[in-house]
Amino acid sequence: MALIGSDRVRAVVGLGKTGLACVEFLARQGLEFYVVDSRDTPPGLEAAQALCPAENIFTGSLEPLLTLGVTELYVSPGIPLAHPVLQQLAAQGVQMRGDIDLFKEHANAPIVAITGSNAKSTVTTLVDLLLRAVGKRSVAGGNLGDPALTLLADDMDFYVLELSSFQLETTTDLGAKVACVLNVSEDHMDRYPNLLAYQKAKQRIYQGCQGAVCNKQDILTVPLLQTNVPVRAFTTGQPDLYEYGLLQDDDLWLCRGVERLYKASDIRLQGKHNLANVLSCLAMVELCGVDPKHPAIAEVLASFAGLPHRCEHVATVDGVTYINDSKGTNVGATLAALQGFGSAARNIHLIAGGDGKGADFKDLARAAKQFVKHSYLFGKDAAAIEQVLEQQHCGYSRYRDLEEIFQSLKATVAPGDIVLFSPACASLDMYKNFEARGEHFCRLVGELPCSVV
Repeated sequence: MALIGSDRVRAVVGLGKTGLACVEFLARQGLEFYVVDSRDTPPGLEAAQALCPAENIFTGSLEPLLTLGVTELYVSPGIPLAHPVLQQLAAQGVQMRGDIDLFKEHANAPIVAITGSNAKSTVTTLVDLLLRAVGKRSVAGGNLGDPALTLLADDMDFYVLELSSFQLETTTDLGAKVACVLNVSEDHMDRYPNLLAYQKAKQRIYQGCQGAVCNKQDILTVPLLQTNVPVRAFTTGQPDLYEYGLLQDDDLWLCRGVERLYKASDIRLQGKHNLANVLSCLAMVELCGVDPKHPAIAEVLASFAGLPHRCEHVATVDGVTYINDSKGTNVGATLAALQGFGSAARNIHLIAGGDGKGADFKDLARAAKQFVKHSYLFGKDAAAIEQVLEQQHCGYSRYRDLEEIFQSLKATVAPGDIVLFSPACASLDMYKNFEARGEHFCRLVGELPCSVV
């Protein structure tokens, strides 16, 4: 039976952190709604039961949606719109929305929206820090940290949102003050039929934007916008006018056109991939009306060490550097780490493996041939990585788990080497999440003798 007294019959589809945020928001608005989840006891169920009448909550299947007379769904990111029930309802004209679509209707400050296959959490955090450093009231969230709907407040200058492709699927005309696609490489190929479909989801972030930032070295990030919308590109090459890039003279400089902004040596984040991240942030704050040469920005760049589990320096042990990049959950992220730390010395020992989410590992193998001394593989898709490494004649070994890998490392690493834990895969085949995986790596490093951090 449909809800009484409303021409819009709403349902939150899928609980968890995002779904519960939708439930809490709709309840605060005094609106009636259903909650439907395919799981018997989804996370957040008890909290939802305190906010929604028991007769309006259905668990164990999405099938009840077909009989409730719904007209508007708020679909959690983890539920694909290709689900047969949702497909049937969409064909009947039911509107598919998400938490970000709801957020944009109620946000009373400009949105800085950031997506990409990798580095979006680092960039979102840094943009927020830079805005706050120059005196703006800013808050970050979305796919990172707190759900967007929990961030709404009356006194904000900017909302800085990390957005996943899943969230963007249900977001229309976001209208961001600044929208950015950092990079696009194969990820979530277990959900998307091909790279083009994944890219199209990412590109939705540009809809209605007032300014855009894209990656000059990744054509899949370039927006198709009206000519009156300013676009700033970033590159690790030499920038053209109005672009952000790198120039080399006696020092390596981060530049806007020919204008030198910061020495790379004065920025705590190191590696060209991280310098690209910083350049994207400078472009975004400029489009927010902030001078990228503001003195407070230099202070943040000199102190920001990055996020845990993202190219995080853990320790140097007997001359060997250990890097935790457990957040490298796709091939693109691991490629960025290899290119950032790699050199002609081929001194990287790469630890990789897990759930590849249907990815193609050929590009990883090509980078391994260029930068990696030996690869140590484990997890669900170790065999798939092994196959492409063998085709490129790269050295590799397979192991049961990280403990076994560390036993092997003792005999193979030498001073000057880098042990890079960048799995190129999701963690859920063996761990609760990438944080738990990274913490395990850090513990094993900490147990090595003669640690010098």
